[in-house]
Amino acid sequence: MKRGRRWAAAMLAVWMVLALAGCGASSGAAAEATASVSMADSADAAGGYGMSNGTAMPAAVDETAETDAGEAGDSGTIQERKMIHRAELELETTDFDQAVADLADLTERMGGYYESSTVADRGSDYRWANYTIRVPADQYSAFLDQAGTLCHETWSNTTQDDVSEAYYDVQGRLTTQRVKLERLQALLEQAENMEDIITIESAISETQESIDRLSGSLQHYDSMVDYATVYINLNEVYQLSTVQETPAGFAQRLGNAFAGGWRGFLTGMESLVVALAYGWMWILLLAVIVAVVIRLGRRRSLKLPGRTKQADKPDDKPPQT
Repeated sequence: MKRGRRWAAAMLAVWMVLALAGCGASSGAAAEATASVSMADSADAAGGYGMSNGTAMPAAVDETAETDAGEAGDSGTIQERKMIHRAELELETTDFDQAVADLADLTERMGGYYESSTVADRGSDYRWANYTIRVPADQYSAFLDQAGTLCHETWSNTTQDDVSEAYYDVQGRLTTQRVKLERLQALLEQAENMEDIITIESAISETQESIDRLSGSLQHYDSMVDYATVYINLNEVYQLSTVQETPAGFAQRLGNAFAGGWRGFLTGMESLVVALAYGWMWILLLAVIVAVVIRLGRRRSLKLPGRTKQADKPDDKPPQT
């Protein structure tokens, strides 16, 4: 009886050992399977970059970074609108030097600067200037108002371009590339062989080029948004052009016609005198030629046969006593 109980206890112990061994084997197999799946996922993730040592280098770095950037952009913050302001002004003045000095002083007071400047002579003592002026965006309206009072404004045009969408698109892509660069640098520190290092460094170089290009675009946008652009064409004139109101009656129209005719006559005479002054040498030469021709013509007429015989013919009338 005792011997049967001992046999039953031994068989129970063996069965328990086998059961525990089976559980251990199952756990080990499960762990191995899990590890295999993880390694396969890592290999798939690194497949895009040709990782040979099993280092987990995600091929979808761009997608992950874009997701992070998208979450940051969708945080509910109100983004400031990015506007580019431009203006064109046609100005005229009777005191050119003073107008040039006033515009330079106004630009300095507004915190702006000259991007380009051209001053030339029309050839008739009247000068003109073309300026491209950059002024801070917050001083843009004030600059236009004061520039119109310094000189006589004949024409103006303003434009506003909303570049918010393009600006924030570039900004988001720049953030994405910077996140990608950080992850690539982290992977570079984990790389163990030369092939992986070369692959990651090539990806880092391409990403850095993208960052530099996007940074340049963003800086250009910032420059155009922060500083408005004003194109000014300044003309020196004898008399400022004015916009006349419609005459009330016949007498006023007739008076304006006489006044306009007189001003036109004076302007024409002045232009004629100026033109003669420019060509006085030619006028003098022409006068000399005309004088010589007239003198030669007179000498030739005196030497004609008819006039000589008439001069030599005696007077037939007898002398009176």
